[in-house]
Amino acid sequence: MKVHKKAEIILEEVKKAIVGKDDVLKLMLATILADGHILIEDLPGLAKTLMAKSFARALGLEFKRVQFTPDLLPSDILGVNVFNQKTLEFEFKRGPIFTNVLLADEINRAPPKTQSALLEAMQERQVTIEGKTYPLPRPFIVIATQNPIEQEGTYPLPEAQLDRFLVRLRVGYPSKEDEKEILRRRIERKKEEIDINPVVSVEEVIEMQREVEDVYVSEAIIEYITSIVWATREDKRDIEVGVSPRGSLALLKLSRAYAAIEGRDYVIPDDVKKVAIPALSHRIILKRELWYTRVSQESIIGKILERVPVPKFE
Repeated sequence: MKVHKKAEIILEEVKKAIVGKDDVLKLMLATILADGHILIEDLPGLAKTLMAKSFARALGLEFKRVQFTPDLLPSDILGVNVFNQKTLEFEFKRGPIFTNVLLADEINRAPPKTQSALLEAMQERQVTIEGKTYPLPRPFIVIATQNPIEQEGTYPLPEAQLDRFLVRLRVGYPSKEDEKEILRRRIERKKEEIDINPVVSVEEVIEMQREVEDVYVSEAIIEYITSIVWATREDKRDIEVGVSPRGSLALLKLSRAYAAIEGRDYVIPDDVKKVAIPALSHRIILKRELWYTRVSQESIIGKILERVPVPKFE
């Protein structure tokens, strides 16, 4: 598939900036090709913003960043009608949401009213201001970040909004060798900025997204995806609320995109397993008694993957 060759070129370009996080980068690219949104939840200084900027640059997409703060208003993101004294008419001044890649930095620092301003844009790729609807550019991807350790003065994302993100990713610290490589590269380039070049165009990104829609999904894979999702609903011991049908669709879309990146025009069980934890973990609500334990949503989905029978695949 063409997607595979272009994906290799894109990932190699992004790896100029990001060292040793191949799995995370592949999942981010799969999400973009599946036309989904990304939530990156991790500690400060782990290149979350750099990843977003690097992908936007390599994909030839327009990029805008909004720093979410407690005093941020919905109009600061969406735009506002301004009265033009020359024409004596109101003109719509577009906000930063009118872009291809919007980085919502520290999204949980803004109040719920501002967070919810993204809901229509994320789901329907449009913005409605005072009864008038404005379509957003395609592709349109929201990459949001949040810091899991600083909860004072933050507003946790409600489940309805979490569900709009196709994946939740955690970057993690680099290995010792990777960290040494980061330092070596910084010494060699003699500047802070990293030069990332566009290797595909907007039109090529849209074409890659179309190709993902042609990836074949067998009845056995449909059964496998459904069994995983139903296992989250039937787990009454650990899970309060299981995955919704939107989660099933997320798993399907991501599996197809991952298969295409791997160079196949059909999905295999391994594709589903690779994307299941980032696609489903943020869509379940654990029992209240587990909130203060070391049990995580990711570990619960991991256990479900271990016990759901994997279909035999020829």
